[in-house]
Amino acid sequence: MTPRILPLLTFVGFVVAVNASAALPEAKVVRTSDRVRVELGGKLFTEYVYQGGPRPYFYPVLAEDGTRLNRDFPMKADTPGEELDHPHHRSLWFTHGAVNGVDFWTERKDTGTIINDTVKAIADGSVATLVSTNRWVGPDGVVHCTDETTVRLSAVPAGRQIDYEVTLKAPADRAVVLGDTKEGSMAFRVAQWLTPPHLFNKNKTDGKGTIVNAEGIRDAATWGKASTWVDYHAPKEGKIYGVAMFDHPKNPRHPTWWHVRDYGLFAANPFGKHDFEPAHKANPKAGDLTIPAGGRVTFRWRFYFHEGDEKTARIAEQFAAYAAGK
Repeated sequence: MTPRILPLLTFVGFVVAVNASAALPEAKVVRTSDRVRVELGGKLFTEYVYQGGPRPYFYPVLAEDGTRLNRDFPMKADTPGEELDHPHHRSLWFTHGAVNGVDFWTERKDTGTIINDTVKAIADGSVATLVSTNRWVGPDGVVHCTDETTVRLSAVPAGRQIDYEVTLKAPADRAVVLGDTKEGSMAFRVAQWLTPPHLFNKNKTDGKGTIVNAEGIRDAATWGKASTWVDYHAPKEGKIYGVAMFDHPKNPRHPTWWHVRDYGLFAANPFGKHDFEPAHKANPKAGDLTIPAGGRVTFRWRFYFHEGDEKTARIAEQFAAYAAGK
């Protein structure tokens, strides 16, 4: 009797697994002259804007039900209740504030620009994959480094996620120094309603949000701490929405430091050692990372967009799955 039951159970399990996969919404990519629109199940997830700005970025970023999770400014300046600070905080982006001494984080005439060269966009089942190549160009026209960025955007059973992988490449004839500064690097600017109460906001349009890291440290105290993950969540219209970011275990300097602010900035920064670590405050080069001439370095992060707080969304378990390659 046992030999008959086991194949049946195996087969049933196989059917369940296939059906669970099939239940995930299909991805679709639509490319125009300046962006790639990514849809999941016929609903907008985000757009990759690769032309017309100081660097490529994703905007907007929407939950499965269409709730906007990012701040609109500076792409849109008339959203009620939004603070108009830090115009370089463009929704979801990667850059750094000191590349061979050039600032690619802020946006001024004397700062650097990340110029897109190519973008490939493919939809396969529930996953959309974007592969882009970019040049990091200083205000004097010098190319300080290049990157190849691969982003996988997908629906998952409990939300949506973005896997972001960037490989920075040094020119063949010179090294690249990624300098020690808090101004960087893998970043997301959350919607105003996601923020916890804080003093920075002059309009008093604070949300009712919470920031928490893997060690259980909360809100403003998470700034500058090293951790494997951080979660930002808040209630809105009867539901709790959250954004978690995971630092991949293979990243240089894992677990990373977090440049996360209670006014809405949410960034992983593996370089700002002298800003984040009091013991190294006197050494402004403590966190420098040098890519040798012709060399490269790769960083990986996952954004997980979920419902519920860090416990109900099982963020620790989600990170463990990511760390295990799932």
